[in-house]
Amino acid sequence: MRAHRAKTARWVVLVAALAAVIGCGGPTPVEPGPVTGVAPAPPTAGTTTDTTTDASGAAPTTTRRPPSTGPLPPGEKGMVPAALRGQEVTVLPTTRTVVALTFDAGAGAQGLARILRTLADQHVPATFFLTGRWAQANPSGVAEIVAAGHRIGNHSMTHPAFTGLSDSAIAEQVHAAEQAIRAAGGDPRPLFRFPLGDRDQRTIATVNEAGYVPVRWTVDTLGWKGVSGNMTAKQVSDRALAALRPGEIVLMHVGANPDDSSTLDADALPDVIARMRGAGYAFVTLDTLLSG
Repeated sequence: MRAHRAKTARWVVLVAALAAVIGCGGPTPVEPGPVTGVAPAPPTAGTTTDTTTDASGAAPTTTRRPPSTGPLPPGEKGMVPAALRGQEVTVLPTTRTVVALTFDAGAGAQGLARILRTLADQHVPATFFLTGRWAQANPSGVAEIVAAGHRIGNHSMTHPAFTGLSDSAIAEQVHAAEQAIRAAGGDPRPLFRFPLGDRDQRTIATVNEAGYVPVRWTVDTLGWKGVSGNMTAKQVSDRALAALRPGEIVLMHVGANPDDSSTLDADALPDVIARMRGAGYAFVTLDTLLSG
């Protein structure tokens, strides 16, 4: 009898529980809590992520960063204009009474401070052709040239004669110099000057393929010869003025003569500018060549 009553009681409990479930339509809902163990959404295309975990062991946090552009491939700044391919420019193609003062920097920098000061005082823009080796040795000089608003060009990495180099060695000289100059804060593209003026049609074509326009000069002042080479500041100025014509490109140097430490181009620069202005000429950078 007692066993029958216990069995009946168990059935009553089961029937009541079943009725409660049917009557409410399902289990009692649970209040939602934090979701854990879910991978973060993938980053937006073109971004990178940094995932870090703090010392407490909390869930990792993801920081989105824009992609790094990195250095541009050599020559990417601008294509060589079709009209300038296969040639080395010796004069700006213009009828305007303008002159481009250019300075090569491949050895020392002894005249740079005075050259930059003269250009600033006279409000004259100029173009500086730098070797990669010079840029590495004079990063502050590169910064000063750029800060003053002057144009920079590529003068090779180590200043070798190009006609004795293979095409691949030429490309390496050009690209290595570009990287060194850009690392110092400048951008030489797409202006190039052959070391020693040594070039031929093959080397010109190879430099074009590297994304550069070779620029020579209308006149070399020969200031680099120094006083030991029987030059004077007056002769430097006279040579620049004797070649005066619309679009003249003047070659000067920022370093000192290695034998006598003279800096004749820096010495002559104020007189060169004054005499050219007196003849009705203004000054431009070699970007004029690219803009027409």
